[in-house]
Amino acid sequence: MIFAPLLIAFALRAHQRQDSVHVRGVARDTTLAVVSTAAGGALRADVVLTLIGGKVTSTAPGRWTVDAPGVSFTLVDGVPFATTKDGPIPLAAAPILRNGALLLPLQLLADIVPRIGNRIIWDSDAHELRAFRNLAKGAAVSATTSAPPPRAASSAAPAKTPSVGAAPAPHTAAPSARRRLIVVDAGHGGPDAGMHGPIGERTSLYEKDITLAVAKKLARELESRGVSVLMTRTTDTLIALGDRGKIANAAKGDMFISIHVNAANLGWKDPAAARGFETYFLAEAKTEDERRVAKMENEVVRFESSGDPSQENGLGFILKDMAQNEQLRESSDLATEIQARLKRIHPGPSRGVKQAGFMVLNTAFMPSVLVEIGFGTNAAEAAYISGDAGQRAIAGAVADAAMEYLSRYERRVTGAASQQDQPK
Repeated sequence: MIFAPLLIAFALRAHQRQDSVHVRGVARDTTLAVVSTAAGGALRADVVLTLIGGKVTSTAPGRWTVDAPGVSFTLVDGVPFATTKDGPIPLAAAPILRNGALLLPLQLLADIVPRIGNRIIWDSDAHELRAFRNLAKGAAVSATTSAPPPRAASSAAPAKTPSVGAAPAPHTAAPSARRRLIVVDAGHGGPDAGMHGPIGERTSLYEKDITLAVAKKLARELESRGVSVLMTRTTDTLIALGDRGKIANAAKGDMFISIHVNAANLGWKDPAAARGFETYFLAEAKTEDERRVAKMENEVVRFESSGDPSQENGLGFILKDMAQNEQLRESSDLATEIQARLKRIHPGPSRGVKQAGFMVLNTAFMPSVLVEIGFGTNAAEAAYISGDAGQRAIAGAVADAAMEYLSRYERRVTGAASQQDQPK
């Protein structure tokens, strides 16, 4: 992830750069004119990608898939993000469609593609983009500002190959062998008590207490199954909605699960009778009930310092640009598995997998779900989700679902990596 100060610095430097870029391509070398835009320099996607061994494909009006050596991502006209399989990456400037041609910001080619791909480097001193035709399997590419690039995999290595900055190792398709990390989020907390119930009785349940109790049990269940767990809160404290996903990102989490308690709309015919559990993933709400739940869970912003949900970065982009992104598909799969597991143990009915614009999910760039474990406004369900046995059953079911999802995900990744390793 590139943070705002670096983006701004890159954008400022871009205005001071030369008006051309030299490209040492896989077939030929050439110099491309930099196209001037209001946000800085850019290059025509179809021209530069052909030179470096990639391509651009229009998948819908104003939307493209860019395939560059070692990396593939989606771009949307006017949206300053590149969406990869690992989530969105902010750009110093948005891609632009001009006279029918897609223009790629220089930062995308000079920083993003070399950083997450594996056959492209950027020489900032020479203002040169270098593409490598073939690499020996497992070989790493280091950028150099002094020695010429090898022309093919069999070429002798330069005598001096210092890496530029502290760029991460090139991305590979092989699955990670590291211990998986699941981030567990207990909804609400501190001055934000969340919902309270049951209806018609003296209040005996506050959402913030139930979510923390279930989240702690879920954390123990997951740890007993061999995964690492990070909780966004372990005490009765308020964590800003926008910070919860950022905590997960900073920890490089593999999954984000937010626990909540539902509440009936008092305008319903018999609100005290509403029961059941449902699991949400982040997407535009389709029904009035989905919008109701999202509004209820997003109201915590009134306790935060900004108090303005419009100031939350990312939601607009996520809803517009990630509707078909892998992370949303993965989140939907995870939500489906959680519903199936809860159905085995929960006394209430399954209300299904749903989608809505939850602010707590919009900054977590990984498979992310919000689980409404039951209606605290219903007396019988309030008793179930408040009791130790019910909480342990819910935690166990969600943990089982998370592990089953991870198992399937590992098989998919391993299978994809094996296919890529097959000789062409």
